[in-house]
Amino acid sequence: MKKFNVGVLGATGMVGQRFVTLLYKHPWFNINVLAASSKSAGKTYFEALNGRWNMSSPVPDNIKNMPVFDISNDINKIVNSVDFVFCAVDMLSSDIRILEETYARAECPVISNNSAHRNTPDVPMIIPEVNPEHAKIIFSQRKRLGTKKGFIAVKSNCSLQCYVPAIHPLLDFGVSKILVCTYQAISGAGKTFSSWPEMVDNIIPYIDGEEEKSEREPLKIWGKISGSEIKIATSPCITTQCIRVPVSNGHTAAVFVDFDRPPKLDQIVERWQKYKSPRETNNLPSAPKQFLHYFDNPLYPQIKSARELENGMAISIGRLRNDPQYNIKFVCMSHNTIRGAAGGAVLMAELLCSKGFIN
Repeated sequence: MKKFNVGVLGATGMVGQRFVTLLYKHPWFNINVLAASSKSAGKTYFEALNGRWNMSSPVPDNIKNMPVFDISNDINKIVNSVDFVFCAVDMLSSDIRILEETYARAECPVISNNSAHRNTPDVPMIIPEVNPEHAKIIFSQRKRLGTKKGFIAVKSNCSLQCYVPAIHPLLDFGVSKILVCTYQAISGAGKTFSSWPEMVDNIIPYIDGEEEKSEREPLKIWGKISGSEIKIATSPCITTQCIRVPVSNGHTAAVFVDFDRPPKLDQIVERWQKYKSPRETNNLPSAPKQFLHYFDNPLYPQIKSARELENGMAISIGRLRNDPQYNIKFVCMSHNTIRGAAGGAVLMAELLCSKGFIN
């Protein structure tokens, strides 16, 4: 595989920083551009961070002194310096839609962590181990945009990536209803305990827009390409409740599922343990060797011991049992800024490069 030059838009934020840590030694991708708001433009990356580096490892030495470009005013310079960009900007959704389309129309593919285009019918929202076939909609999107190379592809909301993969191998049992309560880390809000002391010894039972995303986005992931758009699946019925909890990294979900043809518990565990990702993902650098990990011990999965499984790219599942109101219930967890955000986007980019959508 050739080496691709990439840019990170929103490089100073929490997810942007995670992109930097995942990309600076990537075997396929070379960070060639860092970009942020006009406040950071013209500074070195280290200066622009201004002490706000939130990763456990230090700022990579070969990244510290890179200049920071302006995401809006330096578009031409950025596009001419990269093969594609990762987007993790913190802006109004309406502004992000315009920004991402501007890059795409300038023939620069955009791999986005943002939600602005998740409902756009011809923009694929891909979990590579679940729905890689949705990449084909890029051909239709390029016709609409009038581009040869440019397009937008998005990753889904960080919280649903811990439970949608666990439900996916069970769909042929006729999943009819899903109830999910998510317990979400503060890094999902771009915060640490030092910057958000109110979260110490506290929970907040509301995350703006999160429940709507968690109920809507799985239906696009499980949808089908029809003509020039992705048709949203009409079932299962999904209801969610999303809570912010005092955890640094890692989203946990309590999941309840009803089936038309309820499987036995050992059948479900077997599906999880034997789940094979589509062959397109087999040799991708960021793909976990084992996507789904099931724990028999009812005390697991736990955040501290499981969030780094498979370099933070695994889904951890446990406490499968019958339920008096739903057929089954279980708990699952994943690292929200790796699998749920930057890592999931990097894996999606690897998939699109391997399939020739980025060249």
